[in-house]
Amino acid sequence: MYDRRRPLRRRPQLIVALVIALLASVLGFNAATGTKARAASCDTTTNLALNKTATASSVESDAFPASAAVDGNTGTRWSSQFSDPQWLQVDLGSTQSICQVVLTWETASAKAYEIQTSPDGTTWTSIYSTTTGPGGTETLNVTGSGRYIRMDGTARNTAYGYSLFELAVYGPPGSSNGSCADNAALNRPATASSEENADFPASAAVDGNTGTRWSSQFSDPQWLQVDLGTSQAICGVTLNWEAAYGKAYQIQTSEDGTAWTTVYSTTTGAGGVENLTVSGTGRYVRMYGTQRATAYGYSLWEFAVLTSTPTTDPFWGDTTTIPPAQNVLMLKILNRTNGKYPDSQVYWSFDGQTHSIADQPYFDMPVNSSGRMYFYLGSPTSPYYDFIEFTVGPDQFNGNTTRVDAFGLKLAMRLHTHDGYDVQVGETQSVFAEDRSVTFQRFIDSVPPEFKVLAQTQAPYRIIAPGSDPSFQAGGANANYFTAYAASAGVNETTQNIFGCAGSMASNPTMCAALNRHVATLPAAQQQDPSQYYQAAPANYYAQFWHENAINGLAYGFPYDDVDGQSSYISHANPQWLEIAVGW
Repeated sequence: MYDRRRPLRRRPQLIVALVIALLASVLGFNAATGTKARAASCDTTTNLALNKTATASSVESDAFPASAAVDGNTGTRWSSQFSDPQWLQVDLGSTQSICQVVLTWETASAKAYEIQTSPDGTTWTSIYSTTTGPGGTETLNVTGSGRYIRMDGTARNTAYGYSLFELAVYGPPGSSNGSCADNAALNRPATASSEENADFPASAAVDGNTGTRWSSQFSDPQWLQVDLGTSQAICGVTLNWEAAYGKAYQIQTSEDGTAWTTVYSTTTGAGGVENLTVSGTGRYVRMYGTQRATAYGYSLWEFAVLTSTPTTDPFWGDTTTIPPAQNVLMLKILNRTNGKYPDSQVYWSFDGQTHSIADQPYFDMPVNSSGRMYFYLGSPTSPYYDFIEFTVGPDQFNGNTTRVDAFGLKLAMRLHTHDGYDVQVGETQSVFAEDRSVTFQRFIDSVPPEFKVLAQTQAPYRIIAPGSDPSFQAGGANANYFTAYAASAGVNETTQNIFGCAGSMASNPTMCAALNRHVATLPAAQQQDPSQYYQAAPANYYAQFWHENAINGLAYGFPYDDVDGQSSYISHANPQWLEIAVGW
């Protein structure tokens, strides 16, 4: 593996080591304070936690269950026992990018708590922390991703417990799961614990024909199982029972057909057509019956497993046509130059191959170490170029977009994996929509005077990083830009090396990041808070601009920008495909 502290590409000093929140319009630079506000936008019309499976460390009584905090009803609430710590957890059903959490507290609120995410419900990452929670309605702008999210309270504001009317979770535009309507079980391989006889096979329950059915032998327990072919996020199950139905049963999911997780359970099955809202992920889904409602067996006309039907994003296009990879994952390169260049003049280059996307829009990516794919507009040798970086293992993708050295072209990546994980990084779609000249001018208008030259030195081809400009190097007009501030934090280093995390900064990623973000003299907890970044000069306003124009605010604006999870680095196992959008 490579050093995640830097983007993947080799630099002279060291190895340079999401689902969609478009950032708000860039605000004007304040010359008096040297600051500029950062604000991200979220799709606050779709609550990702609504009616999802919720659990808690405790409940005050049965009248205040965990589910009451995600039912969309502010007249119901979850309430814990009267002790610390306590937590409330929601399973979003699949990995989601998260940009906002809204806590609507009852009077019994949290004074100290964290918002945490997890891919598996076991390993947790804190994306928000406070020791001064005010109660009421708290709207928290966060950056993170995970299938599970929880409020982990450590200190209460009252003598009572923790009580939430609602816990709402929001993601970037396009991150919601869409309508729960696609029957993934239709005509898939089905097996059962038994069959009454050959006239009632397991396959009859997934053939889409309500005139055929599966029926088991007349005993308990019995099960019917379907193989969806790949792991999928499941949002619902429909059981269309014959008269012989299950009174007590579970809906279970599994990745391997051996280890099972229960996503729904009842002892009061009603028969008829039961439409069950569930939240889970798996390749295999089964109905596991433990008690029959009649003297007969279990019999299903149809067993439907519902998955989300994503709304097609016109920017990313129809992903269902991406062919399966024979190597590790399939890459698809997209022309998003808004008509400036035809597909025949949008080129990609990797490992000795160069093609236009008119000639070859796909590339079946093999295992490689510290790879780099270049993109060119106009010709394969055009000065309009840029690149992404990655390391690809036999069953793993690690990569990022980067602005460490310069901006050349607008780039965005979307990684999708076989387990349903889907994440985007790079410039926002609003940045792609504007002309290149507008992006350059916005940069000039957004940064303080010392940084304006960065968009002029190599214009119109590149906006270079400050450490690459002579004005910030030894003997330049801004050579001492960082030195006094660095000295106040106990660091004796040149401005160029601070921008580039080189010299003594190469072995001190936390300090290099803190200096670039102007939080080096703040307490450690505040150094991890993005709302504190770039609030005064000197700071790396070049990096700030790319964060403000990046999906979920995540960008590689300097080599150690991944400190505290602020970079565009993405990593996930079992990759399926990667789309790369190239803009003008």
